[in-house]
Amino acid sequence: MTGRAQDGLLFLARLLLAAALLPTGVARALNVSGFAVTLAATGLPSPNAVATAAVIVQVFGPVALILGVLPRLSGLALAVFVGVMAVLLHPFWQFSGPSAVAERTLMLADFGLAGGFLIYAMTGPGRWSWQGWRQGARAASSPAKAPAKASATARGGQKPKRAPGRAAARAAA
Repeated sequence: MTGRAQDGLLFLARLLLAAALLPTGVARALNVSGFAVTLAATGLPSPNAVATAAVIVQVFGPVALILGVLPRLSGLALAVFVGVMAVLLHPFWQFSGPSAVAERTLMLADFGLAGGFLIYAMTGPGRWSWQGWRQGARAASSPAKAPAKASATARGGQKPKRAPGRAAARAAA
């Protein structure tokens, strides 16, 4: 797979993972107290504080995911968040019959989403991201190592050649 296609697929995967959390995060941000009531029904202590923290993670985490900012931290934080919320919000062991099956399915879907966030944390966001842009800008701005003086005098005092730019590096890849 070419580098450009891989970067495009990584970007698409980031968008899809973010789409699983961001709309719900925005809705919960608009009604934090209602979400706190839902958490209080599970018996969770300090539901207001937990609801506020969850809304912050659920809104800013997907934004960081889309932009590709701090992939290890944001991927790990989102995986932990989704795993904990799955256990809190989908206690299938408290139900029986079709309700238990539905809650177990939702919990397993959330665990699959957590797995996607862990894969993102391990692989990184690709070049089409804030991190990829920064690495490319850093590589383009860092000066090439100057050759030893002996080799420069062997070439008749010519200036050392510059490292190829980003376009040449992409063409070679």
